[in-house]
Amino acid sequence: MLIEAPLQKARLLRRYKRFLADVELESGETLTVHCPNPGRMIGVQEAGSEVVLRDSQNPKRKLRWTLQAIRVEQTWVNLDTHLANPFVESCIEAGSIEQLLGFERLRREVPYGTNSRIDILLESPGVEDCFVEVKSTTLLEDGVAKFPDAVTARGLKHLRELSEVAKKGQRAVIFFLVGRDDARSFEPADAIDPAYGVGLREAVALGVEPLVYSVRVEPDSMQLDSQLDLHLPPG
Repeated sequence: MLIEAPLQKARLLRRYKRFLADVELESGETLTVHCPNPGRMIGVQEAGSEVVLRDSQNPKRKLRWTLQAIRVEQTWVNLDTHLANPFVESCIEAGSIEQLLGFERLRREVPYGTNSRIDILLESPGVEDCFVEVKSTTLLEDGVAKFPDAVTARGLKHLRELSEVAKKGQRAVIFFLVGRDDARSFEPADAIDPAYGVGLREAVALGVEPLVYSVRVEPDSMQLDSQLDLHLPPG
């Protein structure tokens, strides 16, 4: 997946108020840019880090530039959570995810459950529909990718909605997209959100399928890297 917009590199000065960041361009000019990541961004907001900015190309937007990615040691990490869904969609359509092959139709944001919308609904005649909920994460601890990086009542609700789908005998997938390629495995961030960890274990026990894939991030592109093992230590 290519990032089809003008890009430029900068240095991160600070991230604040969740959706704002100050950066210094190579020219020495400082800018305030949009940070498209509502999480705590643990480990991926260190001042002085090299970052990539994406031009919105929208003259009416208050903040022209968006924080696209950050370099952590030798690894580029995607910071734009809004890219997760279209990226997973493109991988499914390209046949890159073997567990999600064989469907003729992909629909987005389809209403289901109680006031919810499933990120991706896969359909084919004569085949059970497949409900796919996508979650993106950048959190890494000792080589283990984790989700969430903040308490997420909304994420827990999605797990419960998927569980109801699974109990009806339909396919329900929780897809964790790790926006970096230096993780060895994945597990829920129980220390941050114990309720989500319990919910994930319960959902898997009820038949929800967990899939975890890492991403190779470059300043101007994202590429599916590899499938990661999911570990569910006793809670």
